[in-house]
Amino acid sequence: MTWGAALLLALVVAGISWAAVGMLQKGLHRAGLLDHPNARSSHLVPTPRGAGIVLIPIVLLAWAFAGQLGPATLPVAVVLGALLLAAVSWVDDLRGLGALPRLLAQFLAIGLGLYALGPEGSVSGGFLPFWLDRLLLGLAWLWFVNLFNFMDGIDGISAVEGLCLCAGLLLLSFVSSLPFSPEPLLLAAALLGFAYWNRPPARIFLGDVGSVPLGFLFGFLLAEAALAGYAYAAIIIPAYYWADSTLTLLRRLYRRQVIWQGHREHWYQRAAARLGHGPVVLRILCFNIFLLLLLVPVALAEPWLDPWVAVSLAGFTTLVFLTVIGRPFDA
Repeated sequence: MTWGAALLLALVVAGISWAAVGMLQKGLHRAGLLDHPNARSSHLVPTPRGAGIVLIPIVLLAWAFAGQLGPATLPVAVVLGALLLAAVSWVDDLRGLGALPRLLAQFLAIGLGLYALGPEGSVSGGFLPFWLDRLLLGLAWLWFVNLFNFMDGIDGISAVEGLCLCAGLLLLSFVSSLPFSPEPLLLAAALLGFAYWNRPPARIFLGDVGSVPLGFLFGFLLAEAALAGYAYAAIIIPAYYWADSTLTLLRRLYRRQVIWQGHREHWYQRAAARLGHGPVVLRILCFNIFLLLLLVPVALAEPWLDPWVAVSLAGFTTLVFLTVIGRPFDA
């Protein structure tokens, strides 16, 4: 699929996403399917949630259509995994599910995703046995599904982070030896349509039906890049999300707190309580742009910046960023 055809399709997808999410927002209001504020919420007024119920099908249909126009095809196993997660998460949004059925659905979806990736490639560059390489990839993917859900806690954050992930993947394909793939562009277009309704103050939320399958689909795209020899990209591009969510999890484990319960202890949530949603999301956007700039010389194989030096630099600057926005070393 050419860049021109992909851009044209992306414009159509963005328009469909904008219209569909807008109509859904009104429908959820009429049905009374609202997320009411509580002690763990970051919003102040009842707001519809569940934009993923239209966003995920739009993304999958766009990917499938793009596959008909080019050599790439969307693996059926990935579609099934995303739809499974969307269905289970929608039930969870409506009436709540325990941690076990959600985790079982995620294990099954990740298994389908690993099957779709096939036996080619290695995240470790052949350093680890195949079974261990795939096991670690599966665990990282499983965590990414959950962290993307955990990080969806303030207006606009998932849309902005998702757009930055798509930009990073597109940039990687543009400056590296990877072939162009329209999937990140079409995903970005769908997120752009949703972002209009989710910008602060949000008029609709993704809900688990959106954030969980999106984490799965982004995990698939990052896993493809990692298996193609660009494991550093799968670390650098989402470095902020990796750090905020993982360090929060470790801190809660240290305090012996129930890790799957809702809370307001993420760095971005602390920052939003002080600064507001919009300013925090803008800071995250600016930091993600820095990460993308860091990615460029590595993807171009510039000799002065080794990939793992870049990963280390991304990690260090992410910790500095967390310190600045969230005061992570408070009691």
